[in-house]
Amino acid sequence: MSHSRIGLFGGTFDPPHLGHLILASEASYQFNLSKLLWVLTPNPPHKQNQIITALEHRLAMVELAIADNPKFQLSRIEIDRPGPHYTVDTVNLIAQQEPQAEIVLLIGGDSLHALPTWKDNRELVAQVHKIGVMHRPGDKFNPQSLFVKIPELKEKLIFIETLLHTLSSHEIRRRAKELQPYQYYILPSVYRYIEENFLYQK
Repeated sequence: MSHSRIGLFGGTFDPPHLGHLILASEASYQFNLSKLLWVLTPNPPHKQNQIITALEHRLAMVELAIADNPKFQLSRIEIDRPGPHYTVDTVNLIAQQEPQAEIVLLIGGDSLHALPTWKDNRELVAQVHKIGVMHRPGDKFNPQSLFVKIPELKEKLIFIETLLHTLSSHEIRRRAKELQPYQYYILPSVYRYIEENFLYQK
């Protein structure tokens, strides 16, 4: 029996930028994904002290960003259930919905460092087929220390190499707030949405 392979790409996407799209595209290619779910997190547990743009705007921006790629799909799996939202619960729900699918979890390098602090991290790692990590220039990892804490990670971890860069949503928000140029770091449709809705301005 052939298996489908589903990528899970979670985040606040505030806003979604070219770095997100490049990572998603590379992951789709490198892991031969059947589809990639953009899992928009409404209220992430690790950002409780940060101001986050209203969900309706982030939803609209993600929909604009992924509109031209048929493999990319917006997932409401965290939006439509009460929080707090933990990745292990989201993965388990996807596994129940798609029992024949192999699940590939996509995370950033900062999330990899923090993985030992995540809820039920060993169960999470065991549940997924692979964990793809965005490898940014200058990132330094000591995988062995992670393998000691989460032995299951050794067979699952794959670094995703791209031609990119240090682009971040935080930097885009800062540039928009300070009226610095930022439009070429995001898709034109997302840029127009930000400008028309006066997001990230002082």
